Amino acid sequence: MDGNGRWATKRFLPRVAGHAKGVDAVRSIVEASAERGIEFLTLFAFSSENWRRPADEVSVLMRLFMTVLEREVGKMANNGIRLKIVGDMSRFDPKLQEMAAKAEAQTAGNSRLTLTVCANYGGRWDVMQAVSRMVKDKPGVSDYTEEELAPYLAMAYAPEPDLFIRTGGEQRISNFLLWQLAYSELYFTETFWPDFDAKALDVAIGSYQQRERRFGRTSAQVLDQKKAS
Repeated sequence: MDGNGRWATKRFLPRVAGHAKGVDAVRSIVEASAERGIEFLTLFAFSSENWRRPADEVSVLMRLFMTVLEREVGKMANNGIRLKIVGDMSRFDPKLQEMAAKAEAQTAGNSRLTLTVCANYGGRWDVMQAVSRMVKDKPGVSDYTEEELAPYLAMAYAPEPDLFIRTGGEQRISNFLLWQLAYSELYFTETFWPDFDAKALDVAIGSYQQRERRFGRTSAQVLDQKKAS
C-alpha cells in the first residue's frame, strides 16, 4: 500500500495525513474484495525496514494501528471478516500486541474473507523463522523439502497469492511474501494508495484475468487442460 506520504506531500499536508487517508482506502478495498468474492486479502502495512523512518512518523503509525483495531474489528466481526496479523510482533508495544491478539480471537470464526495485515513483516524474516522452527521440530534431519517448510511460514493458513498489487509507481517486491509470490501475477500502478478504490481494484483484476498462468507448462498444455475440464 505505497504512496501515502507522497499523496499528502502533493497536497501540502503532513505525511501522517496520508496515512490516515490510507486507512479509508483499506476500508474501501476490504469491502470491495468481500463483495467480489475474494476470500483472501493480504495488506503490507508495516515492513521490518519501516523502522528506519523518522521516529515521529513511526509513532503516529503505531497509534493509527491501535485506533484502527479499536474502531474496525467489531465491524469486521459483524461482516464475516477474519483478521490475521503476521510478522514479528515482539517489537511492538505490549498493549498493541494484546489488542492484536484479541482482534484475531474476536474474528477467528469468520470465513467470508480472511484479511491478513503484515506488520513488522519481511519476506526474508519469514523464511528464516520458518527454517528455524522446522529445524527445531525435526532434529537430526539433514535434508528438507519445500513441502516440509511450507507449514512453518507465517501465512501457512492461506493459499499463495494469485495477484500482487503495488500502488505508488514503484515496481519492486520490497521484501514482501518472497516465498509465496513465486508464481503470482504482478500488477503495478502509478495510483497512490489513498486514491486506490474499488474501480482501481477492478482494473487490476481485469489485468489479471488477461494473463495466462502456465506454472511452468506450455500454452498448449494449459489449453488442453482447459478443454479437459
